[in-house]
Amino acid sequence: MAIVGGGLSGVGAAIMLRRAGIDDVVVLERADEVGGTWRDNTYPGCACDVPSALYSFSFAPNPDWGRLYAGQPEIREYARRIAREHGADEHVVTGADVLDVRWDDGTQRWRIETTRGSWSARAVISATGPWSEPVLPDVPGLDRFGGTIFHSSRWNHDHRLAGERVAVIGTGASAVQFVPKIQREVGRLTIFQRTAQWVLPKLDRRVTAAEQALYRRVPLTQRALREAMYYTFELAGFAERNPRAMGGFQRIARRHLERSVSDPALRAALTPDHTLGCKRILFSNDWYRALTQPNVELVPHAVTEVRAGGLVGADGVERPADTLILGTGFGITEMPIAARVTGRDGRTLDATWDGSPTGHLGTVVSGFPNFFMILGPNVGNGHTSATVLIEMQVEFAIETLKRMERDGIASADVRPAVQQAFNEEVQRRLRGTVWNAGGCRSYYLDRNGRNSTIYPGSTLELRRRMRFEPSEYVLG
Repeated sequence: MAIVGGGLSGVGAAIMLRRAGIDDVVVLERADEVGGTWRDNTYPGCACDVPSALYSFSFAPNPDWGRLYAGQPEIREYARRIAREHGADEHVVTGADVLDVRWDDGTQRWRIETTRGSWSARAVISATGPWSEPVLPDVPGLDRFGGTIFHSSRWNHDHRLAGERVAVIGTGASAVQFVPKIQREVGRLTIFQRTAQWVLPKLDRRVTAAEQALYRRVPLTQRALREAMYYTFELAGFAERNPRAMGGFQRIARRHLERSVSDPALRAALTPDHTLGCKRILFSNDWYRALTQPNVELVPHAVTEVRAGGLVGADGVERPADTLILGTGFGITEMPIAARVTGRDGRTLDATWDGSPTGHLGTVVSGFPNFFMILGPNVGNGHTSATVLIEMQVEFAIETLKRMERDGIASADVRPAVQQAFNEEVQRRLRGTVWNAGGCRSYYLDRNGRNSTIYPGSTLELRRRMRFEPSEYVLG
């Protein structure tokens, strides 16, 4: 088994495979250590928007979380620690950027080329994650900016912002975290907002020493907390599938905005015109407060041009800047690994998908035998932890591999008709959900306008469906 990527998905997969008795495993990681997005995103204020007890694996609880919502340094250390304690680090090859993953029908194996050498694997788990490659805005003149420019996921810690005129493009999940932190030190902060976002208050606090001691001495208490959070979040998922039910959450977000921003013009600019949940739901207690500070200007327009000394908004006004920070997110539906994976018909995943990723159960793809994707097409949701999905998908891969080994099966390729039926059902069920009918265009939609990110049911339902049925596969 070859695992591509050493983030939480890859580390979790390696641990689960070992626990299942599958230890002929290699984890190919392009960086110099594990951690994935929690290694790369070191911007000020970086933290998780899922409670720590749930944003961890059920088989590796952490009684020492310092906050209800852990920050980036804690999660990065969690990934490193569990890899070490569970032996996954023994399988990691760092500096191994995967260049080509190609199916060989003759040997019924995957051939993998990396910057650290070649591998042959019976099966592959792609654990590259949707938050691995930053997206740069398609704005004229971006390469002509005369000051310092960097993406939030590649934060330039050597560059001092004190007293500078800083411009930020984007008001998504990263920006709502780093803007309040840098606002205190910059001279002037200009934020370009293309679309207003709903922001809910974040019910965060420190975890007390007494709570940590209880979790260490009685682990069942933390497991019970994780289960309680899981089922509570599943109720939120029901609301997302029924837009009218989002009204209560939206009223909370509106009150949060009204209490935080007294200026009517600024409040109007920050009020979204879509249903909460249509875009990723954001959480912050200090985002709005930062925007009301005298050294901050919110420009409720997209950027139309970048010049050497500043940025021009859709209102035609150029605003000067010494530093430009891109809070423009990641290629969620444009998975870079897709151009490097070639299936049995000689076509890459990228060519097969043609801008609209599809698969079966968000995990396997027709024409790509023995290939499993973690957090693949239409397996995501807007309400719970990625670790919940990772665990169920790896369990599905393990079940498939063990069944293949037991029955002497060399390859399993999901039938096109099975995959098509699944995707037709998913798209039909998505029609009335907040993601498709909420009145916005989000990163859940691919470049063809199709929702190729979200699964329209509960994770309880999805877990029940994550079963290997031999009749649904072409077996070799």
